[in-house]
Amino acid sequence: MEAKAIGRYLRISPLKLRKVVNQIRGKSVKEAFFILKNLPNKAAKMAFKVLNSAVANYKQLSGEATLNFDEMKVAVAFVNQAPVLRRIMPRARGRADVLRKQSSHLFILVEKK
Repeated sequence: MEAKAIGRYLRISPLKLRKVVNQIRGKSVKEAFFILKNLPNKAAKMAFKVLNSAVANYKQLSGEATLNFDEMKVAVAFVNQAPVLRRIMPRARGRADVLRKQSSHLFILVEKK
């Protein structure tokens, strides 16, 4: 049995989010929660919410009253590029630079070991 959750249009660079997601891929859900709870960055909070949603989806699909997080693992976790917001920053002498505000899509799949 497996369940997935997708976080879409997360306002963070895919490179920053991948650093966090690479640390939880293949780990047990209990260990992944522990890692994400103790990381101090914004990406960890976003990944924590999506992982929590995946666990809730698993609980809903399986119909179990209680879940043992040690028996579940993060089977698949990856980050894709989402649309980029382009903004203009004024510079000297009437010029303009383009600011690229990146966003990400996060996919997490949990399953029993």
